[in-house]
Amino acid sequence: MGMVDVTEKPVMRRQAIASGRISLSPATVGKIRAGEIKKGDPLQVAEIAGMGAAKQTHLLIPHCHQIPLDTVGVSFKIGDEAIQVRCHVRAQARTGVEMEALVGVSLALNTIWDMVKYLEKDAKGQYPGTRMTDIRVEMKEKVEL
Repeated sequence: MGMVDVTEKPVMRRQAIASGRISLSPATVGKIRAGEIKKGDPLQVAEIAGMGAAKQTHLLIPHCHQIPLDTVGVSFKIGDEAIQVRCHVRAQARTGVEMEALVGVSLALNTIWDMVKYLEKDAKGQYPGTRMTDIRVEMKEKVEL
């Protein structure tokens, strides 16, 4: 067992998009839109966190290869009761970048939760309506150079 040997695989242009969703109370979404979150702008911080996480995937998932990424983009779509997050990763490599996209979107979602958790807690300190869901790979592509 161990890391897959990709020595004989050709370098290709690879990209992946992963997405996920965090459900929040309408009041919390309103405060995000109004710029009233105590720790700052959760989307700005989540963008930086997602990009950094994608670049560190090989340190977080034991069998992932270290891939020099050409670009990582994190974007957001704000609804009334949720935020949709997408992470787009591109590289020229011997192996795919879908794990990098998944790690990026997951950490962006976790960062949003961390920054708004004080608004989402109920009287018992629980999170009855807060959910991270629908984390998936939307697209994976490889093209010969």
